[in-house]
Amino acid sequence: MIGFAEYPTFQVFLAIFVSMAITMVLLPAWIRVLRFRQIGQQIRADGPQRHLVKQGTPTMGGAIILVSVIITVLLLSKSTTQTNMLSLLLICGATMLTGLMGLVDDLSKVVKERSLGLRPNAKMICLTLISVSFCLAAVNFVGIKPTITIPFLPVIDLGVLTTSIPIAEGATFDIPWLYVIFVFLLMAGMSNSVNLTDGLDGLAGGTVMIAMVVMAAIAYRADQLNTALFAAAVTGACIGFLWFNSHPASIFMGDTGSLALGTAFAAIAVMTKAEVVSLVVGGIFVIEALSVMIQVGYFKLTRKRVFLMAPLHHHFEQKGWSETKVVIRFWIITALLACIGFALFFYQNLREIAASLAQ
Repeated sequence: MIGFAEYPTFQVFLAIFVSMAITMVLLPAWIRVLRFRQIGQQIRADGPQRHLVKQGTPTMGGAIILVSVIITVLLLSKSTTQTNMLSLLLICGATMLTGLMGLVDDLSKVVKERSLGLRPNAKMICLTLISVSFCLAAVNFVGIKPTITIPFLPVIDLGVLTTSIPIAEGATFDIPWLYVIFVFLLMAGMSNSVNLTDGLDGLAGGTVMIAMVVMAAIAYRADQLNTALFAAAVTGACIGFLWFNSHPASIFMGDTGSLALGTAFAAIAVMTKAEVVSLVVGGIFVIEALSVMIQVGYFKLTRKRVFLMAPLHHHFEQKGWSETKVVIRFWIITALLACIGFALFFYQNLREIAASLAQ
């Protein structure tokens, strides 16, 4: 941004404020449009009975989150190196495509008046195409290494099984199969995990907000200002959204928001080489997804349930916790995990610097 180029930290904080402001300005009008069009949330019949009063609450608030993020990025992003701009474009592209898939999913729920939406196979095909395309572009055009770093352990090379296709003299298009599979699992997993977390007023918005603050710090630490601006814009949009999504919610983000935000989180992790650390920062999403997998797997084996209800936030509701208590405690857990994740990334970063100096 002209005039602020020498203050990158200020730009990151400005991105939070600008995105928050845009979201808070646009959402009231969007809520009125959704109510006029009678586009409301379909509540699952087997969910907590207290949630039935939420039937018909406007949904697809995620569309405004994504619009706010894109506008903020367009206003504040810096035209630096080609690689940095490509990184930002890839993150934005993957996020918007997943958001478009979520929008179709939300609209299908409204039209069919049921809570299921698109078929799981259709979602998985879309997520596969998005994640694989993102990974191959990141490796071949941005120069992302097909490796993962686990704190306190040696770097793991997932490029050992790579197919190189000649495309020009001295140039190849590389397909690191193991890394492609890893990125697919990370992006599809995070996308669905955030989607599962989006079950209580303010839960997904608040946890994503906290996690994205740390991802912005990680991107800034990795000297990727545009990526940091994107993460900060998501943070600001979530803050603005929470003003209307706090209990009792006036609007839900829907799959438009939750699926896209999960993809954005994973995409930033890939670009900053914080793939493993992101599993700690976004640990609450991992825990929510695991609770569903454990519940389904154990029930198929024994016809019994481990939790009173899955995902995990519903288990605590069934135990008598208020919705607000569950949300706030999950926010606290997310903040603790995010701090641990950033500390691990910081340690990893220092170790890499020390190794480069030793050489």
